[in-house]
Amino acid sequence: MNQDRYGSDVLRGAASTHHRPTRTSRPQAAETGLVVEEVTTGWVGAVVRVEKSGGVHVVVLEDRRGRTRTFPLGRGFWLDGEPVALTAPVRAPAPGRPTRTASGSVAVHDARARVARGSRIWVEGKHDAELVEKVWGDDLRLEGVVVELLDGVDNLPDAIRDFAPEPGRRVGVLVDHLVAGAKESRIAAEAVRMAPAGTVLVLGHPYVDVWQAVRPERIGLAAWPTIERGTEWKHGILRELGWPAQDQADVARAWQRILRSVRSYADLEPSLLGRVEELIDFVTA
Repeated sequence: MNQDRYGSDVLRGAASTHHRPTRTSRPQAAETGLVVEEVTTGWVGAVVRVEKSGGVHVVVLEDRRGRTRTFPLGRGFWLDGEPVALTAPVRAPAPGRPTRTASGSVAVHDARARVARGSRIWVEGKHDAELVEKVWGDDLRLEGVVVELLDGVDNLPDAIRDFAPEPGRRVGVLVDHLVAGAKESRIAAEAVRMAPAGTVLVLGHPYVDVWQAVRPERIGLAAWPTIERGTEWKHGILRELGWPAQDQADVARAWQRILRSVRSYADLEPSLLGRVEELIDFVTA
């Protein structure tokens, strides 16, 4: 059953408009759907719109039968038994265009993406690439830098050999868990030795996975849980969080949830921020 927004009788309890005591009209924005009575005619209707006619603002009221009448804005209306002066509703200004990108750089609007450079940035996997795109995507398009998946650091030496870097065709590589003595460090050193000096830069963060580069408070944690050796890290994290952890689909959904929590560079750890900025500088030099 439709609710009667006009009420059963807006004049109930009042003998006539002529006997109402004189009171000061308070301002009332004529918002769409507001039901008022025009005093001199007794017309009761809901505000349909406010428009300009003949140089003055008017309000269009629609009664319960769908008929409309137009009245000048101002005094001469009643709302809930009180005199009001209808005013044009204040429209919120359109949101301004952002002045900064998600990475904190100065935003350049309406610029066409630069033709891709010969240089590249490589990341280990899809999650790394999606995080870099979310925070640095605008900057990378402006600079013409392409981010490509390495599909694991074990493939780095072969990828370097196939790419054949040279001056003006550099490779910057972002590696997970790049700490002294780790397998990743040995592979990175080998890849750099294979290429001409100054054409390959391998940097990394200390985390087991790029998930940890997202500040833990963004998903309601004080710190990322420590996962025992021998346990697949992502599945261990999901179980610690109490999130579904049965299969790869659960991992994918969890990552999208984490990624949505990232609004800008401020939601990432400095140990990742600095490395990505350094790689961008290297391939655009």
